[in-house]
Amino acid sequence: SRSMEYGSLSYTKAKYANTLAATLAYFLYLQGDAVGLLTFDAEVREYLPARHRTGHLRHLMLALEKPPAGTATDLSAPLKRAAELLKKRGLLVLITDLLAPIETLEKNLILLTACGHEVEVFQTLDPSELSFQFEKPVLFHDIESGRDLYIDPAAIRKQYLQKVEAHNAAAKAVCQKLGIGYA
Repeated sequence: SRSMEYGSLSYTKAKYANTLAATLAYFLYLQGDAVGLLTFDAEVREYLPARHRTGHLRHLMLALEKPPAGTATDLSAPLKRAAELLKKRGLLVLITDLLAPIETLEKNLILLTACGHEVEVFQTLDPSELSFQFEKPVLFHDIESGRDLYIDPAAIRKQYLQKVEAHNAAAKAVCQKLGIGYA
């Protein structure tokens, strides 16, 4: 989703996630595995079924070059659609910032594991989202909702960090409970 376009470094979360996906796809392809791609925000945007054919990896890499679209992220509809599309059991790698309600995440991960897929989750966050080291009051723009929020970081840093830590710990706990790899 567009929240993946955030980046305080020389690259965004989306670029990092795309590089990770491309790297994993490349190594899996080299060892003879079929690889596919499903991108989404609130709905499925791109779907390439898993294949191991000449040219398929190139199509996958080109699809990863497309910028994130849509506004909000909704894990429910795309992950339900993934469960419908992916009939053969296999490895499913979910690369996301996981900025979604934990209950939604758990329900949809259960759906994927119940279909027999091995699932790995890579949570991609920017360092500034984890440290919140903003110094001066600033106007933040939520690119998914369009809202502007004027925030004094010093006033909310402690509460923000507690909430982020609790959310990430809950996501990790859900993955562990379901036998899903989490990084």
